[in-house]
Amino acid sequence: GNDNDFTTTDGYMDGGSFKASQNTDSMILVYRLTLGSRLINISSRSLTGTGGDAHIAGFVVQGARAKTFLVRGVGPGLAAFGVPGTLPDPVLKIFDNQNRLVLSNDNWGDSGLLADLRAATAAVGAFALPEGSKDAAVYVTLDPGAYTVQVTDAAGRSGVSLAEVYEVP
Repeated sequence: GNDNDFTTTDGYMDGGSFKASQNTDSMILVYRLTLGSRLINISSRSLTGTGGDAHIAGFVVQGARAKTFLVRGVGPGLAAFGVPGTLPDPVLKIFDNQNRLVLSNDNWGDSGLLADLRAATAAVGAFALPEGSKDAAVYVTLDPGAYTVQVTDAAGRSGVSLAEVYEVP
């Protein structure tokens, strides 16, 4: 939608022109978008804090069977891309639609699935996380349903974080 900063009595919409008796000062634009049959990735970058300032992203697993995902909460790893003020020690949590904790991670390198995380990172084309970094990541298979990813800092600090969800082929 617009913020009422243009008006027209002679416009074009829905595939045809129109003439209005008075200025039309609001317009909503709607686009049809057809996506492929599978999620490739969602990501968002945010200034992240605690409580209501946590970095939160949601996604839905559709279909009749479970799917495998690489989910990451990146803070220190963003410094290599020139991002200042990164979140020092991200903690990643995944919740289901009943707000139950499904899985969490603090420090991706401490995961027992390190080989799977590295392989999934390469398979989806994500940038590699620095060895020994405090970034968070999980390799997880999720049943169909709605999920929420939450990124905060282990010590309650604030900074810039990146939340990413990749479907692993």
